[in-house]
Amino acid sequence: MHIIPFVKYHGAGNDFIMIDDRNGDWEKLINEAWIANACHRRFGIGADGMILLQEGKDGADFFMRYFNSDGRVSTFCGNGGRCIVAFAMGLGVHTGKCKFLATDGWHEGEVLDNGEVRISMTDVEEVKNLDKTTATLYTGSPHYVKLSETIDQLDVVQQGRAIRNSDPYMLDGINVNFVEWIEDGELRIRTYERGVEDETYACGTGVVAAAIAATDLKKSDKNSWAIHAKGGDLNVAFDRSASGGFLHVKLTGPAKAVFSGEIPL
Repeated sequence: MHIIPFVKYHGAGNDFIMIDDRNGDWEKLINEAWIANACHRRFGIGADGMILLQEGKDGADFFMRYFNSDGRVSTFCGNGGRCIVAFAMGLGVHTGKCKFLATDGWHEGEVLDNGEVRISMTDVEEVKNLDKTTATLYTGSPHYVKLSETIDQLDVVQQGRAIRNSDPYMLDGINVNFVEWIEDGELRIRTYERGVEDETYACGTGVVAAAIAATDLKKSDKNSWAIHAKGGDLNVAFDRSASGGFLHVKLTGPAKAVFSGEIPL
């Protein structure tokens, strides 16, 4: 039997099992079933996903390997990215600023003086507007954004699951975000995440998708947005390109260690 040390983190209620795998041993031993059990909220530690911090290459301080709670390797996770920056700092991998690689490429991370973490996100060159209130876009993961008058009474699981499993999203899945416009520069959001197959308390790439989609759908000139998720508040900032794309995207918010322990393998 192997014993794996871990630290549980959350970013605005979006929670993760963080594992130091810089020696590369643990990924060789774990599998989907073990990860899913570790993430299970009754039979395991409980988390929306698992993240391995692995040795960096080509000048990166580290590589981020992300698994959804179903045990499958997934695309980039924004809140997980912020949590791994804090986790890496705790391990002494960096002293407050870093550059790291993930499945969608390079990211920069910074632990701010107030303890919050800011990371750079992938540029967004295209927002596909499906109608006046709905858009799809890729922010490191695929997202569907629906502007709604109010989101408090929505059955996010039922409606989100129906969209996630509809054509043309059924095969690869899509994260579904219901977004309430408060005012220009301020939104509320609820998200159904693929791989978790449930509503999560926050979704970093979803928050970014919401801010960018709202900017595009509402023809806003705001470049900084306050986003209120179920588990806390985040900030999204960006620049606009001459062609209408969204560049230098930044995601800022809390990233907190909850507890540490060991799990058998």
